[in-house]
Amino acid sequence: MMTIRVPRSIFSAVFAAGLFAPAAVANAFDANAAKADRSSPWAVFQKGFDAYKSGHKDEAVQAYRYAAENGQIGATWKLARMYAEGDGVTRDDYEAFKFFNEIVDHDVEPGSPEESYVSDALVALGGYLKSGIPGIVNPNPVAAQEYYMRAAANYRNADAQFEMGKMFLRGEGGMKVSVKQAGRWLQLAAAKGHAGAQATLGNLLFESGKVVRGLALMTAALERARPGDRLWIRGMQEEAFAVAGEADRRTAIALADEIISKGVSQ
Repeated sequence: MMTIRVPRSIFSAVFAAGLFAPAAVANAFDANAAKADRSSPWAVFQKGFDAYKSGHKDEAVQAYRYAAENGQIGATWKLARMYAEGDGVTRDDYEAFKFFNEIVDHDVEPGSPEESYVSDALVALGGYLKSGIPGIVNPNPVAAQEYYMRAAANYRNADAQFEMGKMFLRGEGGMKVSVKQAGRWLQLAAAKGHAGAQATLGNLLFESGKVVRGLALMTAALERARPGDRLWIRGMQEEAFAVAGEADRRTAIALADEIISKGVSQ
């Protein structure tokens, strides 16, 4: 399989727009002591994880930073997620953006134990580049598409495949509108149980005349959707149900139960 890589020039342009500002950290973790003890990055990462689980997130950040600076990808990913979500630290999207960028710089082959970190980081960077970070990173849909494509094609990431499907539907990221390509990516994500992809694919099928299959996919998606996705999926599903015939609705509900139990075939 051909590995898709994103040109470094994309990030050269992005980082020219902002300055690196190291975050303030607590003094609970002694990096000098760790060096003196020749602690491995993995051992320090484990210490950070234990501190995190115990609620000592300031200590966890210190440990993760030490491990990340010494090449531990999992620690870098954990820091990125903490800053992206404001988990134990003040939320800082640009700090998260930089950590995610460090992760994708690693040459991790598909199938590697660390591929999930790179895959997730690519999707996160795609999101930041698609929407931008106010005052620091300008929106760049073309660059976002590059990162989504790399995660979708190289690592078969369902979130990235869903994003690629939406981009083809809307003609974003420098691509022409293609319902066929959109359906292909949505189908791949839907087969992995991605509720958003199932709902969007179901709506496409419904609008193309495949009423029962479309209704069933939207209904199954609503059942397993994350709280943040339920509102838009419910609106889409209810709108379709309102114009469908009674017989189609009943058949679709039965088919939705089968999809929930057996999944969506590719």
